[in-house]
Amino acid sequence: MKVTKDDLETVAVLSRLEIPAAQQDTYLQQMDSILTYMDNLSSVDTTDVKPTTYALPMQNVFREDEVRPSLDREAALSNAPLKDDNYFKVPKVLED
Repeated sequence: MKVTKDDLETVAVLSRLEIPAAQQDTYLQQMDSILTYMDNLSSVDTTDVKPTTYALPMQNVFREDEVRPSLDREAALSNAPLKDDNYFKVPKVLED
């Protein structure tokens, strides 16, 4: 695969990078060698490989809801920088 200067300029614009003219040849060679290496993947036989979304097997991690003891309200609010009655007081995040 041969990377052109137009390809390099396009990548630079998309990634919002400035590539000095003195380094363009170096980056062209590096991009070309990376893409040539990645092109080797097209020669791998994948006919019997099933498509996967995850590299590791996934399983359902849901559990039944159950009531368990929790922190009492006073302890939860003990280190709150701002509180109002029995609630945390926070800055308004939604506008009317």
